[in-house]
Amino acid sequence: MSERGARIVRRRDSIDSSISGVSIGANGIVTPLRACGPAGGSVAKGMTKISYKGYRFPPEIIQQTIWLYLRFTLSFRDIEDLLAERGIIVSYESVRRWVNHFGPMIAADLRKRRPKPCTTWHLDEVYLKIDGRMVYLWRAVDAEGEVLDVLVQAKRDKRAALKLMRKLLKKYGFVPDKLVTDDLRSYAAAIRDLRISNRHERGRWRNNRAENSHQPTRRRERKMQGFKSPGSAQRFLSTHAAAHNTFNVQRHLISARTHRAFRASAMNVWRAAVAVA
Repeated sequence: MSERGARIVRRRDSIDSSISGVSIGANGIVTPLRACGPAGGSVAKGMTKISYKGYRFPPEIIQQTIWLYLRFTLSFRDIEDLLAERGIIVSYESVRRWVNHFGPMIAADLRKRRPKPCTTWHLDEVYLKIDGRMVYLWRAVDAEGEVLDVLVQAKRDKRAALKLMRKLLKKYGFVPDKLVTDDLRSYAAAIRDLRISNRHERGRWRNNRAENSHQPTRRRERKMQGFKSPGSAQRFLSTHAAAHNTFNVQRHLISARTHRAFRASAMNVWRAAVAVA
């Protein structure tokens, strides 16, 4: 296994019993409680199984349907045709309802199973045209492309940047060693309010990691012929990000044998997340 592959394995398997924290005061100033370390407590704690009671189709079909939609760039009608070819007659509306109902629960379970992210975060924003008006998708990824969070907001000002950063700090419980952004001044203003300017790095080319992370979103946006509302975009992109993190094994950096092992591990994580109650 290559050194890069070994590092990915260590990152995904390293789970410890302690988690770092931050304190955000009333004035918005961030104070790290202690230096960041390995990942938090056991991922199995506090997880609830999903109940599929009341549905005509067996859980295996529902699980496979949701996996196909989140894993690949397919429409609801594409999945209807794929299932029909296998002798399973399901309406595309049923596929939509299953994804909307079970998707967020599965995504929440997948997020709990992820290890602690890297200590270098990349932040970026990209526009989305929804219902004829422009909104902005704010995204944060770590040094290995793990999507930390996504947030659909109407503006790209200091307040919007501050909302994303505070959400990240509260969610992950530690201050990153480096925050990499482009030259948008909203980032610098928000970071000054948080009193972590010494960790901020700016530069157009330094933020390619975040720029490239928008590509899966653009592919899904084209396939879905655009998002219908900011709320539906937020729900779908949050769910899609959790599935993308699970199956993004960076196959171009590892051998075929290691890739197969990572892919099998990702499928095991998925099966555990969608397991029947």
